Amino acid sequence: MSSETDTNSANSTVTEREDLSPWFLTLEDLEGPLTWNDFFQNENSVEIDVGCGRGLFLFNASEIHPDRNYLGMEIDFKEGRRGAKRLKKQERPNARVLGCDANRAFGEFVPEGTVSAIHVYFPDPWWKAKHHKRRLFTADFTTLIYKALKPGGLLHGWTDVFDYWQLMTGHIGEHGGFAELPAPEERAAEHHMDYQTSFERKKRMAGWPIYRGLWQKDG
Repeated sequence: MSSETDTNSANSTVTEREDLSPWFLTLEDLEGPLTWNDFFQNENSVEIDVGCGRGLFLFNASEIHPDRNYLGMEIDFKEGRRGAKRLKKQERPNARVLGCDANRAFGEFVPEGTVSAIHVYFPDPWWKAKHHKRRLFTADFTTLIYKALKPGGLLHGWTDVFDYWQLMTGHIGEHGGFAELPAPEERAAEHHMDYQTSFERKKRMAGWPIYRGLWQKDG
């Protein structure tokens, strides 16, 4: 009797994880390098949001531009799944979240010269000096996203950390393969969801400055 009671108690605490495919996948779910037409089941252009978090940008952009495909990359699977749940609820056909390390995903799974735009919004600054090596933007990462972009493809980069802004723009400038374009101007939000990301909303409401950049791949 005790054993049966213990088993029932244990079973009652186990919550079956919701199946979010195809809105949330991991690299282990992929059989090899991505073929965008198969992945999205259409021939539309592809944009990638690196570090998509809870997916506010994915959610808004995929609604505004139904003729474009959006793939979010998120290393925190819990956060990525939260964003994917919203996409699933709307049955959004042109947005997906990939739980992954972006460097590995770009290096092994994203075909070169196939992406129309890459968005990097508010990457983790890893404040402590001993953790700076964990920062997303490095010379190697810059090379990876350059290879992924089509000729003329766009790179969007935003941060609220001036130190990170200098790091990001430094790597992009040193790479030499990007032309700097006029940065997007800050505009007043019309409602609570009218921000590029939830992190932008938080920082702007707190009065923090946002550093924004836009670059285009040469060629």
